[in-house]
Amino acid sequence: MSTITLSTAERRRPVVADAALTAFARGGYHGTTIADVAAEAGISPAYVFKLFSGKDALFVTALELCFEQIGAALARGADGAADQSPTGVLDAMGGAYADLVRDRTLLLLQVHAQSVAEIPEIGQALRTGIGAVTSFAKRRSGGDDEAVQRFMAYGQLCHLLVTAGIDDQAGDWAAILSRGIRHPD
Repeated sequence: MSTITLSTAERRRPVVADAALTAFARGGYHGTTIADVAAEAGISPAYVFKLFSGKDALFVTALELCFEQIGAALARGADGAADQSPTGVLDAMGGAYADLVRDRTLLLLQVHAQSVAEIPEIGQALRTGIGAVTSFAKRRSGGDDEAVQRFMAYGQLCHLLVTAGIDDQAGDWAAILSRGIRHPD
């Protein structure tokens, strides 16, 4: 059995990707510099440029990591669903997603990605991630298109409720939007 030895760059790439996810979630695309990501990763900005061709590539990598984590959480939710009907699986996946985004990092990165989706590489990575989540929800739940659309729509509504602080608002309108939706505290 042979042992594969990773280069320093290969070992650092995932660390920098994770740091990019955190830094971009905190500051957004426009408010985050390569130096911010480097500081988060504990390396020099020059080393970040050695690993990634630029800010767009770094943001795309962070977004891909975000969607990988989302996919893993949805799979855990689906696998753990007590009710394996389409509705039961989709509900369990929704609960797993709500638990995952409790710390808001992944949620905020997605919101920031939506705000700069006109950048071709970022827009494509965002669409690819959303497509993967939608396809997984359809395939794993066995739900019809309408059920999967509703699942995705509730996810986006959950984003709005959390990021806009609608839970803290009084009024019928806030109660209408948040009724029946489980989302992070």
